Amino acid sequence: MLTLFIELRKHGKLAMKRHPMYERSKVARFFGYFMIAFWAGYLIFFGVSLALALETNHRDAFQLLNAGGLVVILALDFLTRLPLQRTPTQEVKPYLLLPIKQKRLIDFLLLRSGLDWYNLFWMFFFVPFAILAVAKFFGPLGVVAYLFGLWLLILVNNYWYLLCRTLINESLWWIVLPTVFYLGIGTLLFLPDSPVFYFFMDLGQGYIDGNLLWYLGTLLVIGLLWLVNRRVIGSLVYAELAKTNDSDNVKRVSEYKFLERYGEVGEYMRLELKQMLRNRRCKMQMRMAIILIVMFSLLLSFTEAYDGKFMNTFVCVYSFTAYGIMFLSQLMSSEGNYIDGLMVRKESIMSLLRAKYYVYSVAEVIPFVLMIPAIVTGKLSLLGAFSLCFYTIGLAYFAFFQLAVYNKQSLPMNEKMTMRQTNNGIQIAVTFATFLVPVVLYQGLDMLLGQTMAYVVLLLIGLGFTLTSPLWIKNVYHRFMLRRYENMEGFRDSRQ
Repeated sequence: MLTLFIELRKHGKLAMKRHPMYERSKVARFFGYFMIAFWAGYLIFFGVSLALALETNHRDAFQLLNAGGLVVILALDFLTRLPLQRTPTQEVKPYLLLPIKQKRLIDFLLLRSGLDWYNLFWMFFFVPFAILAVAKFFGPLGVVAYLFGLWLLILVNNYWYLLCRTLINESLWWIVLPTVFYLGIGTLLFLPDSPVFYFFMDLGQGYIDGNLLWYLGTLLVIGLLWLVNRRVIGSLVYAELAKTNDSDNVKRVSEYKFLERYGEVGEYMRLELKQMLRNRRCKMQMRMAIILIVMFSLLLSFTEAYDGKFMNTFVCVYSFTAYGIMFLSQLMSSEGNYIDGLMVRKESIMSLLRAKYYVYSVAEVIPFVLMIPAIVTGKLSLLGAFSLCFYTIGLAYFAFFQLAVYNKQSLPMNEKMTMRQTNNGIQIAVTFATFLVPVVLYQGLDMLLGQTMAYVVLLLIGLGFTLTSPLWIKNVYHRFMLRRYENMEGFRDSRQ
């Protein structure tokens, strides 16, 4: 087992180096290291601040964190894994024809997931907190025992996330499972004499005291989740590779005949809509985008979580750019599966790019409508909604469309469990820019000119890029054609 683990880990590293986009990942690594350092410093600051804020002559600090804070941290840990951590099933496919047991392969993937450095990231928060709040009562051994128990708890959350994410990838209805779980625990915490409150308090205290029963109980939960993950992942991977799952068959065929009046561009608009609504990967991305938009819209409209100017703008920008992040950051990657057919007809790529721009521009109506409650409640002005909407359609989409020139990795459209995905540095840089540039620009303009003029400037910038879209789409087309042979080679090499 150890030999297999080492060998497959070596294969994973070689696969990354041999990937067509590996040479472009230097920018991605730079942004990755920068964000890790930023959030690590953030967690250290919060760990120290919380320990000092709760410091008393008694043991209140760590007891309060154990009783209520652990649930919040586990929920945040689950949410942060959604965009950052994928299910590890994509590594199974290349080895299924070899004389290696499928269970052993899945066990390796689960073991590698448990040993991932991400599971130690929350230690940037827990270590300074434990040193300040626990060490003076229980000494160094208490700190070590406490941190080890918390690491086991994070492992429970890791395998719970893998199970939920695997089921959600198969059917969106499974999103109810983690939602009810975390909301249910959070609700029970506020009940009088809540058993959940005292359970987590005793759990943390048991870790500090080195109580073996609490450690063994946590390890038992990890083992149960391991077995359930092995069973679920194994069955779903087999169903996908054997093509036995026909639950995604099209039951109703939509022709979108109203698009016929737009000629060739209308045909490509129909192709984009059918691709988005019929293929498993595209449907999953669309559903995730809608879920995120609805979630942030509700939080913005009916809670005080994002009342600050910075977070208010950030959430609005994220809602409007969700479709761009999900689909346009991988522009032409889906078409890489049939790029040879597209290149047969003259100017077909030009019509395809125009069709994509029109489809995703019209899609911005959805986040705009969902922002209406925030406008009614006064959390967002009507001018702000218009300015951020047109800024996204204009400048943000202009940036995303530049990726059509450089993307050269084909993405399978009907594989979710076994699909291997590696974003290149340019994609990550553009995605970060779509978040940071409008937020930073708005903050600067707000300080200099006031909120109204800041929105007016963003609106003018967006309208400028929107009205000139035929010009820069044509420029993207010409640059793509100059690189067409290099891109077509990359598309062919990365097909599964």
